[in-house]
Amino acid sequence: MKVEMQLGNEKLSIETGRVAKQADGAAWIQYGGTVVLITAVADKKMGDEELDFLPLTVDYRERGYAAGRIPGIYGRREPRPGVTETLIARLIDHCLRPLFPKEFHYEIQVLAVTLSSDKENPPDTLAMIGASTALCLSDIPFNGPVGAVIVGRINGEFIVNPTYEQVEESDMELFVTGTSSAVMTVEGSAKEIPEDEIIDAIEFAHAHIKEIIKLQEELIQVCGKSKREYQVKVTDERLDARTRELATHRIRESIGMADKQDRETYLVSIQEEILDELAEEGESSEDYISDTVAILTAIEKEEMRKAILDEGKRVDGRGPSDLREITGEVSVLPRTHGSAIFTRGQTQSLCVVTLGTSADEEVVKDLEGESMKPFILHYNFPPFCTGEVRPMRAPSRREIGHGALAEKALLAVMPDKETFPYTVRVVSEILESNASSSMATVCAATLALMDAGVSIKSPVAGVGVGLIKEDDREVILTDMLGTEDFLGDMDFKVAGTRQGVTAVQMDIKIEGVTTELMRKAINQARSARLIVLDKMAEVISEPRDDISPYAPRIYKIHINPEKIGDVIGPRGRVVREIQDEADVVIDISDDGTVEIAADNAQKAERAKELVMAIAQEAEIGKEYKGKVKRVTPFGAFIELFPGTEGMVHISNLGSTHIRRVEDVLHQGDEVTAKVIGIDEYGKIDLSVGDRRRTSSERRSRSGNRNNRDRDRNERRRRSPRIPKGRM
Repeated sequence: MKVEMQLGNEKLSIETGRVAKQADGAAWIQYGGTVVLITAVADKKMGDEELDFLPLTVDYRERGYAAGRIPGIYGRREPRPGVTETLIARLIDHCLRPLFPKEFHYEIQVLAVTLSSDKENPPDTLAMIGASTALCLSDIPFNGPVGAVIVGRINGEFIVNPTYEQVEESDMELFVTGTSSAVMTVEGSAKEIPEDEIIDAIEFAHAHIKEIIKLQEELIQVCGKSKREYQVKVTDERLDARTRELATHRIRESIGMADKQDRETYLVSIQEEILDELAEEGESSEDYISDTVAILTAIEKEEMRKAILDEGKRVDGRGPSDLREITGEVSVLPRTHGSAIFTRGQTQSLCVVTLGTSADEEVVKDLEGESMKPFILHYNFPPFCTGEVRPMRAPSRREIGHGALAEKALLAVMPDKETFPYTVRVVSEILESNASSSMATVCAATLALMDAGVSIKSPVAGVGVGLIKEDDREVILTDMLGTEDFLGDMDFKVAGTRQGVTAVQMDIKIEGVTTELMRKAINQARSARLIVLDKMAEVISEPRDDISPYAPRIYKIHINPEKIGDVIGPRGRVVREIQDEADVVIDISDDGTVEIAADNAQKAERAKELVMAIAQEAEIGKEYKGKVKRVTPFGAFIELFPGTEGMVHISNLGSTHIRRVEDVLHQGDEVTAKVIGIDEYGKIDLSVGDRRRTSSERRSRSGNRNNRDRDRNERRRRSPRIPKGRM
């Protein structure tokens, strides 16, 4: 069965029952020429009941054939998921996860594969809509459907699902998901857009999401399966009551402890004491330990939320809108190009900036094709930052996602390549973490960029806000803690300048929030952001006047693109020799722009001389020192500079008559030659010494001689002159 609707400029169609029929649920979605297949499968055997998280895996893949390309790596197979694929998988996961029953302990896998790309319409919203449809069509318990759109804005007008080209023109790009009644997630970037306009964009998105959900419901009503039954574990009421009696007042005393590790140590000690007391009382059921730990976690959550809602007192003793203590410092590393440490409470980021040339730009390969990134931000979250022991492997999805968010936040203020001709890489090392480490990265990166002398347009800061919601009661928390994030209902990160928002990310753990609540939260985040920006300005208020003495200086020259091959040489031999001789790094663009990265001006000038010696072009009337390459009966060929030769005719060798070229020039002679002409094919005429005349002058002289001969003949044909007196 297939259903369709008009969405923006293209038709959205959802089909099921034609392919992937052995999956629990499958959806074939097409928008324009972009097609995505999404499947959902849940294991038939229940997993570990002791898991404290939903065993959900979301994978997104892009096939090379979708864009008509064969992968360019060894083996010609698609490589492991790239950054774009990882980020899209995270977007889907964040929206779906809160909508599964917590008691459903069956392994679930949602897989989305882009099968066709028209290189105009992005596939990410299709993958999200398809994941919702596949789950709703299956027998997997799921509280959907949900919809998704991307919102752009060009000339003040909102656009739903903009094309790749329109995204480049847009001043915002927001990926929004939601149910028919509320918004689930928001993630995207903006170019310093006021907070209220961001919320207006989300409202615009939600109106379209409702229509997408109606389309899914048409299909689900006809093709949907009955949901499977599953067992819900029931906690022993007696154990629950006794544990609460022993533990509630003790856990309540942890409210107000400012130090994370002290609080965790205290709660662990309570857990051990309660388990010992229950064991002494004769508790010996098979699951009593895991059940007791679950009850203690529930009590901690209840007491935390109660203290916030009833007393306005948070886990560390702050009020709902209070920020933690903020400190910062710059130039903390002596030999790097720029560095800074930003600390907010027990969250700390060390950011380091490295400046490079165009050759250091990141090559991005995705369905759009190949592009270059001159600004890169990488985020590292080592295990010691939370006091844990964990293997160090490749960057996790979380690290990739947090780095991408911080990169979006800063991209709006980065200078263009004409203003600042460097590739900029920022690395964030999280040294301590107690929530909002991505926003600490934004702050530390801003300080490090200014320390490096990068001419950013405005400083950027980020703040995370949370939510505690019980029925109609709700409290928004500024600058969340890790416990508040884990036990709360929302994580809303907002980054921006004093002028407006540059990046947002919202994840929730409940079934949606209203736009009114988001408007309140984003404006509360703005108030906190302005305070953070003031604190940062006390450390460094604007970019340094010059870059680090350890950073390369980049000098630019332009050459004729036709000379690029000569400068590079066979297999890069010539350009490598120049780099070695001048001790520089050279990058050459297709338009003839040559970037020379050097430690000082003298090295750059030497490299420039060597490049221009190859790439320079002959000018009429200018003299050059050249070498005779070969001699012929009619003249000689002289190399003016590498790759450029001219010919001197025998008639242009000196001011006197020359019988043989060898009387004046020999192969290997070094002479001064003057350019006297360049024809339309680029052939160069030369003269050596005081020449007699050019070929054109000879033609002109020959013409004059012919004229004189004609005059003489004409006089001879006239009547003879008769002297006077002979008549």
